[in-house]
Amino acid sequence: MSGSEPSNTSITDVAGVLVGHHQRIGDGWATGTTVVLCPDGSTGSVDGRGGAPGTRETDLLLPENLVSRVDAVCLSGGSAYGLAAADGVMRWLAERNRGFRVGAQPHEVVPIVPAAVLFDLPRSAWGNRPDAEFGYLACVAAAAGPVATGCVGAGTGAKVGSLKGGTGTASATVDGCTVGALAAVNALGEAVDPATGRPWAADLEVAGEFGVRWPDRPGTLPAAPRADLNTTIGVVAVDAALTKAECRRLAVAAQDGLARAVRPAHSMFDGDTVFAVATGARALADDTPAGRAYLLDRLCAVAADVFARAVVHGVLAAGSLAGLPAYHDVWPVPEPESPISGP
Repeated sequence: MSGSEPSNTSITDVAGVLVGHHQRIGDGWATGTTVVLCPDGSTGSVDGRGGAPGTRETDLLLPENLVSRVDAVCLSGGSAYGLAAADGVMRWLAERNRGFRVGAQPHEVVPIVPAAVLFDLPRSAWGNRPDAEFGYLACVAAAAGPVATGCVGAGTGAKVGSLKGGTGTASATVDGCTVGALAAVNALGEAVDPATGRPWAADLEVAGEFGVRWPDRPGTLPAAPRADLNTTIGVVAVDAALTKAECRRLAVAAQDGLARAVRPAHSMFDGDTVFAVATGARALADDTPAGRAYLLDRLCAVAADVFARAVVHGVLAAGSLAGLPAYHDVWPVPEPESPISGP
């Protein structure tokens, strides 16, 4: 099993946000790319933590810099090599005249495509890593609606602690706004308490979404390397009208969600990077300074929860791959109890 059925609560619940995956599995391949396409006029920012980031165009997203718009976010395996996938995303957008306008003609644009990569090189034969074609084909596949999770896209070759990692997504609403997150979970730390099989962020479950009766017993886990290279990367999106500085606060909050879901998080061997995108479809209900700060704080609190839930979904949806056991290999789903028949 390489992935799960598409999630029905996902980042694409934010209207106008599209997600596409492209991956290769087998014949020496276990890696991929995920693209989040943003509606025209979306504002973006980023927060990066940990000691080993692999990123592109993140300085552009700092609040003091010129460009506020984001056309797409590219998440990829392949370590620094995988940043090439963003070239394909730029090509796809440029063919559609989407980007920051730098000339009078419709095609004279520069697509704004910030990107981040995770370290999954050991899961593929050396030299097999995402390139520009991966990014382009992920754009071709991008769609609204349910999002495939598990060993797909950027999470294809991911590892989290001792287990197979993967791509996860989740969403929630607050004050009439929708907040969604997508995470490619590839952390040095564990997302699950090895003594019980319960994810650290299990308490954030909404309406039984994880669909698991936690086993409450230790599992037999392989020994994780003392100092592997990793990185969890992702996107949090909201349909509110936010500034770059406010998007930055949203990304910071999403990193708090990662810290709830993975222990330890933001290590020297992780390059944890979260992008924030605001589509601008909804004005905040109270635009006074105090009211705006209060509503932004509520969005940030939800962003942390949603990103943590996306991490759990990424772990639970992943199947075993490249010698890494999946969660359900270590803690199998209990068989349903047989009904007691009468005499």
